[in-house]
Amino acid sequence: MQTLSFLDYAVIFAYLIGTLGLGLYIGSKIKTGSDYFLAGRRLPWWAIGMSLVATDIGAVDIIGTGGAAFSHGLAVGNFEWIGCVPAMIIGAFVFIPFFWRSGVTTIPEYMERRFNVSVRSALALCWIAFMACNLGIMLLASAKMMSQHLGMSVDACIYLTAVLVGIYTISGGLAAVVYTDMIQCIIMIGGCLLVLVVGIIDVGGIDEFHSKIKERELAQKMEAVEGVPPANASAEEEDLLHTSLILPADADTPFPWTGIFFGLALILSPAYWIGNQAIVQRSLGAASEFEAKAAYVWGALLKNLVPLVVAVPGLIAFIKFPELKDGDKAFPELISHLLPVGLKGLFLAAFLAALMSSIDSYLNSASTIVSNDFYKRFYRRDASDVSLLMVGRVVTFLLVLWAIGFSFFLMNRSEGIYTIFQTLMAFFQGPAFALLITGLLWRRATGVAALTGFLVGVCFSITLFALNQPDVYTALGIEPLFQISEPFLYFSIWAFVVSFSLIVIISFLTKPEPTEKIEGLVFSLKPRRGEA
Repeated sequence: MQTLSFLDYAVIFAYLIGTLGLGLYIGSKIKTGSDYFLAGRRLPWWAIGMSLVATDIGAVDIIGTGGAAFSHGLAVGNFEWIGCVPAMIIGAFVFIPFFWRSGVTTIPEYMERRFNVSVRSALALCWIAFMACNLGIMLLASAKMMSQHLGMSVDACIYLTAVLVGIYTISGGLAAVVYTDMIQCIIMIGGCLLVLVVGIIDVGGIDEFHSKIKERELAQKMEAVEGVPPANASAEEEDLLHTSLILPADADTPFPWTGIFFGLALILSPAYWIGNQAIVQRSLGAASEFEAKAAYVWGALLKNLVPLVVAVPGLIAFIKFPELKDGDKAFPELISHLLPVGLKGLFLAAFLAALMSSIDSYLNSASTIVSNDFYKRFYRRDASDVSLLMVGRVVTFLLVLWAIGFSFFLMNRSEGIYTIFQTLMAFFQGPAFALLITGLLWRRATGVAALTGFLVGVCFSITLFALNQPDVYTALGIEPLFQISEPFLYFSIWAFVVSFSLIVIISFLTKPEPTEKIEGLVFSLKPRRGEA
């Protein structure tokens, strides 16, 4: 492992001082809860779009996507192409303008207006649990990277990064998050592009890159059969999965085409880009409906670059480090071996940008849900903007402490970081998407049906996960439900089917919601800005 030079430290320090200074300056102007949670609804489209990308490309993506590409191939890039761009475009012209016109602060708030307070609370609880766990995942991902380069223990790096981002996010609000994210987006894409270019040059160019990928995967397959090559196998003739975007349904990978299409493109992706509070909250703070639409389109254009600069370096590591066992170490190894003095510090600054942009986003959104969907809704209905601001900052501090504990829990887990993140999301994203589309598009959907469908769907997804664990299905004497490794995409598919079916069936068996209640809350009826 190469150590950092004084120049590397100087680059990192300059980045931290500049970004924190900007964030604290903007944060110093925050006076009310409205400023803290929605930036006073004055955000421009270009800043929101870059913030969307920066939030989505976090430490989990830089470490986890590169690691997944190292272990399973380029098919993980579908999580950015198929898994982002189509849903963002549809969201831009259908769902996001609808939410903006309705004047809500959170997605759960819309759920109460459309259904009832129980649906709002159930969805809010799921999002808080997911965001809190995701914060722990982000801290662990960043600690793995920083530990390798700073020569500190992973434990120390977890504490260091938690303190760093905690100070920044507690003082900042959505405006500070968005405008610092804009700078961080540029640094992240630039830093990852630097690793990609240097890596391609190091392996001998694009043609040599393709050739070595084939040789490495063929060697890997030969090792799997104890050194005996498959019949008539050659580097040119083998069905090489590492460079394939579309993988067979029975491939030993978490990314078969069936899961990618049905689980990701049709369920997880729209649920994430249309119903994720950390994502949608930016557009809810847009200055106009046009700004809200344009932000998603601009973000979708930038998203096309992400698989190239994040996943492909994982393939470069696949070539250069055949002895590597942990895919999550692929990107850190590239940084150690490829980048010279100064440029290594630049990339680590880009990594810190990814870390900060994701953590501040989830902290701000989680505190928004706690403050608006629980504190204001159940404890103090007449809470002032000043008290909401204080509550939001206290919740942010508590979430940082919880995230530290969860990161230590994950430290000894064998699963890759990216897989842990996607599995957590798969537990409730399918049922949450069933809530969204039935509530938005079907006026006959009822509150009783929505609550029942959502809760049963979440329980069903967790049950599928449990029954697919070796200890569980061995003890029960049954075969695993899914033959592929880490089948989180299939959890989403079946949980969505169960939730959607129950909502439809129970809605027909229960009394319809009054027309005056759902007026302006169903897509076929024009919502009114700020309608209560």
